[in-house]
Amino acid sequence: CENKGFRTEILDQTEGEEAGIKTVTMLVSGTYAYGYLRAEKGVHRLVRLSPYDSAHRRHTSFAQVEILPEAAQEDPLVVINPDDVKIDIYKSSGAGGQNVQKNATAIRLTHLPTGIVVTCQNERSQMQNRENAMRVLRSRLLDLAQVAADKNLSDLRGVYQKAEWGSQIRSYVLHPYQMVKDHRTDFEVGNSQSVLDGDLDGFIEAWLKFNK
Repeated sequence: CENKGFRTEILDQTEGEEAGIKTVTMLVSGTYAYGYLRAEKGVHRLVRLSPYDSAHRRHTSFAQVEILPEAAQEDPLVVINPDDVKIDIYKSSGAGGQNVQKNATAIRLTHLPTGIVVTCQNERSQMQNRENAMRVLRSRLLDLAQVAADKNLSDLRGVYQKAEWGSQIRSYVLHPYQMVKDHRTDFEVGNSQSVLDGDLDGFIEAWLKFNK
C-alpha cells in the first residue's frame, strides 16, 4: 500500500492467544485501491520453520484475506434499519487481556437479520468506533447483496473458501527453499522475503491480466 500511495487505517485488531495477530480489519484508501487489491482475496499458505517450536520443525499456516469495497451511505443496495442492529459497548483490550482504555469505547454491531458481527476498538472515541463499525457493516451487507443478486458469480467476493489445505490461492515457502507461487496464474518468484515485505506488483498484475 505504501508503494502505491494508498492510505491505511486499522479499524479493529485482535491479538493472537500466544503471539501475532488473530484478525485485523483495515481501511485502504486510494485511487483504484479496491480494483488493485482484490487480487489478494483468498487463502494464503505459509510454510516455515516455526519460531514458536523449540524443535525447529517445519509448520504450515493459513490466512484468509477478504477484500470488500466500501459501500456509500446512499447505496440503494444497502438499507440498514436501526432496529435490526444490536449495539454492544465494551472496554477495548490488548494482548493478554490488558485494558487499553479504562472507559468503554469499543463497539460491537450485530446485524440481526443476517447474523453479521462487526467490531471496532482502535479509536479512543466511542463515536468514531461506531462510525467505523457501520462503514464495515455497510460493506459486508453490500457484498451480501451482490452475492444474492448473482448466486453463480460474485465479482466482489467470489466463492468463499475455508482457510485450509487445498484452498490456497498462493503459497509462501521459506523452508526448505525460497519460493512464492500464485496457484491461479502460476506466477512465481524466488525471493520470499521481498514478497512478505510488500512487493506484490508482479502477482497482482499477473492476476489482472489473467482475469481480463
